[in-house]
Amino acid sequence: MKIYGKNAITESLRANKAVFNLYVQDSFEDKPSEILALAHKQHIKVNFVDRYTLTKLVGNEHHQGYVADIEDFCYSEVEDMFDLARTKGEQPFLVMLDGVEDPHNLGSILRVCECAGVHGVIIPKYRACPINETVAKTSAGALEHMLIARVANLNNTITKLKKEGVWVYAVELGGESLYRQNLTGELCLVIGSEGNGIAPLVKKNCDAVVTMPMFGKVNSLNASVACGVAVFEAVRQRRKL
Repeated sequence: MKIYGKNAITESLRANKAVFNLYVQDSFEDKPSEILALAHKQHIKVNFVDRYTLTKLVGNEHHQGYVADIEDFCYSEVEDMFDLARTKGEQPFLVMLDGVEDPHNLGSILRVCECAGVHGVIIPKYRACPINETVAKTSAGALEHMLIARVANLNNTITKLKKEGVWVYAVELGGESLYRQNLTGELCLVIGSEGNGIAPLVKKNCDAVVTMPMFGKVNSLNASVACGVAVFEAVRQRRKL
């Protein structure tokens, strides 16, 4: 998989991700940078090429002068997220995405979740965006520090989570105010897709629906913004901020 952008590549190198090839804009050859220092330390060959070549490699001009070939992303299991929570002495805090197809939204959501200390993000295998180069770039390096499980059936996963004592809340219109709901226990927040929201059966299988009060003329938020609002309300309650 190719990734690009300074943050994404820096975090991959910091995480000791296997980097097979590193391409750097030739005008950066004599300029000190953390990326070049990490590459030298890890004995990674650096190929200095012109900007046009970098643009051809990734199909756009947003590479910031850095492109890398890395090992394909390795998905986790939901059980790994419970293990991480136990290791940190915390109650599981998960986010589930139902059909988010925009890689920019997915990348932004991963960045939000990593910043908030979420233990893992669950995405469906079908009719949803997988982890790709755009997701990696948009996550600004968060991808390297986030557990992501890709499951065949969200409803089956919700059932398993509930058996483990996790409260599953759909974040959508028509429910109790997000700010009145207790979000301090074992928790999974479900965020719907950009166009269709949460599937009816998925919403039905959740324990409850929570809603962000809105006071303008537009009654919906971008998926990554909605995720940010909901996740950080949970952070506020869980950490008693």
